[in-house]
Amino acid sequence: MARRALILIEGAGASNMRRFIQAAKRLLLHPITLSIDPADYDYLAAEGIEAIRAETNNLDALIRECSRLRLTYDIAGITSPRESFYATVGKLCKYFDLPGPNPTSIEQCCDKFTQRQLLAKAGVPIPAYRLAANAEDVRNSAAEIGLPVILKPAVGYGSLGVRLCRSVDELAEHTNYLLGERHICPSSPRILVEEFAQGPHYGAYIMGNEVIGIGTADFGPPPHFVYREFTFPALVTDDEQERITNVSLSCLRALGLGWGPTSIELRWTKRSPVVIEVNPRLGGVPDPQLFQAAYGVDLITEHIKGVIGEEWDLRRKHSMSAAARILVADRDGTLDWINGGDRAAAVPGVAEVKLYVEPKASIVRQGDYRDWIGHVVAASPNVVQTKGILQHAVDVIGWSITPFSIRGEEEQSAPCTAQTAPHAR
Repeated sequence: MARRALILIEGAGASNMRRFIQAAKRLLLHPITLSIDPADYDYLAAEGIEAIRAETNNLDALIRECSRLRLTYDIAGITSPRESFYATVGKLCKYFDLPGPNPTSIEQCCDKFTQRQLLAKAGVPIPAYRLAANAEDVRNSAAEIGLPVILKPAVGYGSLGVRLCRSVDELAEHTNYLLGERHICPSSPRILVEEFAQGPHYGAYIMGNEVIGIGTADFGPPPHFVYREFTFPALVTDDEQERITNVSLSCLRALGLGWGPTSIELRWTKRSPVVIEVNPRLGGVPDPQLFQAAYGVDLITEHIKGVIGEEWDLRRKHSMSAAARILVADRDGTLDWINGGDRAAAVPGVAEVKLYVEPKASIVRQGDYRDWIGHVVAASPNVVQTKGILQHAVDVIGWSITPFSIRGEEEQSAPCTAQTAPHAR
């Protein structure tokens, strides 16, 4: 009898990818990664995972590779931990008659302008927006909406290229960046100009057609939107939870979603919940970790169950308050050392500590998720206790960064500890 295999199109950060691999093994699946360059994921070799070089940006090539693998394996399911390949996953699942997302819905959702058009047509509350193709369009759109505005690429993820523009000068500067060669555009330079929706930030976790949890998030200082802290579950009233749930489900209907995981970002403004973005995938780090710490439910495992056609189990094993702090450097330069992770992990109530960088790494802040250098997750019976545990753990982590020398001169190494690094608001 052929061995059952789970095909993973490309990988992700080591933390989440290892969770996919471990979950697959627990489900008695043989994980196989298809990647344009398997060497990008050095942890695959450490885990003894089969990795095959394939043209992951070419659907026909992937169909041929999966067809070849079917001669040896029983392919139970196909998925990806990366949003940019999720539409391709849907097409592969459709071709091989496997459970999976609707590729048309995924493609519409991943184009942020199309997503907003569909949400607006369905009456879902969203910020005012315009689509711009050049600097003049951006200026005119910002004038119509009124400063401050958010500028972002029409296609993208991880807050890449997203910035708050509070003045005409900031608007011109970021427009030049998005239209220039420094910004990596996955498509033509289409820019969204959006109203700046202000208010508490919420995230709705969805599996299938069910909102299974609501969390909150805080960011670092503007003009960028770099996550600094997550708390789960959100402390909301029954009325607030119902309104967030209703708006989230209306997003699924408007966008033709409803298979597998979806994460929705909202702001609670004076107009009540306003949808900032719908992500047709499982949330990345630290969302699955928070959910498991709070409720004892492994979302990655349950997602893979859906991928292979099995029934998922979202029943909560317990109810705790979980929070995550993102570690972000406060300067650019060369990382001299980073330590304290083991001591932080030993703090009672800490669920996970991950440091993403190693000494001698170059730290160049980009104003997006690439600025993260680590995270700490903690859980306890109440949010006050959890925040205390989290702070205690973060306080024992430290690092030192030597700033890049502008004139090639020797510069003093500046210690940077988690106590002095910028935190979430």
